[in-house]
Amino acid sequence: MLGAKSDGASAGAAGGGTPAGMQMPAPEVGFIVVHPTSAPIVEEVAGRTAASAVAEIRPQVGGIIEKRVFEEGSRVNAGDVLYRIDARSYQATLDAAKADLERYEASVPSAQAKFDRYQELANVNGVSKQDIDEARSALLQAKAAVASAASAVRTAEINLGYTEVKAPISGLIGRSSVTEGALVTAGQATALATIRQIDPIYVDLSASSTSMSRMRQAIERDGVTAGKEGPRVTLKLDDNTVYEEVGHIISTEANVDETTDTVTLRSSFANSKMLLLPGMYMRAAVEIGTEDNVFLLPQRAVTRTVTGQATAYFLTPDNKVEARVLNADRAYGFDWVVEKDVADGDRLIVEGVQKIRPGMEVKSSEVELGANGLVKPKAAAAAPANTTP
Repeated sequence: MLGAKSDGASAGAAGGGTPAGMQMPAPEVGFIVVHPTSAPIVEEVAGRTAASAVAEIRPQVGGIIEKRVFEEGSRVNAGDVLYRIDARSYQATLDAAKADLERYEASVPSAQAKFDRYQELANVNGVSKQDIDEARSALLQAKAAVASAASAVRTAEINLGYTEVKAPISGLIGRSSVTEGALVTAGQATALATIRQIDPIYVDLSASSTSMSRMRQAIERDGVTAGKEGPRVTLKLDDNTVYEEVGHIISTEANVDETTDTVTLRSSFANSKMLLLPGMYMRAAVEIGTEDNVFLLPQRAVTRTVTGQATAYFLTPDNKVEARVLNADRAYGFDWVVEKDVADGDRLIVEGVQKIRPGMEVKSSEVELGANGLVKPKAAAAAPANTTP
């Protein structure tokens, strides 16, 4: 019988079972110590870029296009000459107006002298009152003719200036709709070209009415600080990189679109490198404000059930596993933002989660998380310098 028992025990050990009186070693886990911090409240929305100013170039005088000065698709500055219209007829009109002005100006001195002479003769009854009135009228008419001629000169100068079609704003100019030699008319329906100002550039964001409600509720919550310049906006480009400039909301549409149930938020961005062009589709993150006294739990440490319930595992003072159900419905980077059910100094298990269950005793070591959310061993504290001689 004793031999049989010995053989049975040997067989059990050979089969890989745990020998009697021995326990499995405690699983090893890595943890981080969590502390309250601040986190931005962000709402994800979509939108499209739009020029901050658009100018359709139309001639203000008619004539033949002598020269197109700009390069299509180039950047132009306000005041740059874009087209030159044949100016000969406008120069002739200006010359004639100046000649008329000189002629009318020459008539004023004689009219003035005649009126002054009649005034002197009136003192000795040497001229009738009617003659004086006629002299006064002639003087006033001469001065009025001078004013009218001066106005004609200014008009002719303006029209001559309009033969140089200039850019009213700075921006990118598109293709020209006319060529040299084309006949254009003042105020014609077809624009010669279009300039779009894209620095700064607008991004019109479409936020659902539900998103707007969440934003308002977030701003009104205790512990939330709104930015002084209004909500900050960051953009994500097509290649998934984040646009280097940060924008701000500058206006909000006063009504909800009945078709799409959305509200348009207009944001403005610097665009000196011209990376953004009008019409581009964008994903944007609107930072409504900053919430204090929240905890950032790494997403790798939070598991979810099939119903979406979030659970994280913490260490008790006696190194046992404690499971907590959390309200983690807002993400920030690689973390979940949690407002309650976590305390300052709690030890959150971030490595080895798949090997544990609630109540299990574990062997733990503190680790660090990199900026990408990956675990790395916690760096040892530097030893104090030895000052002993």
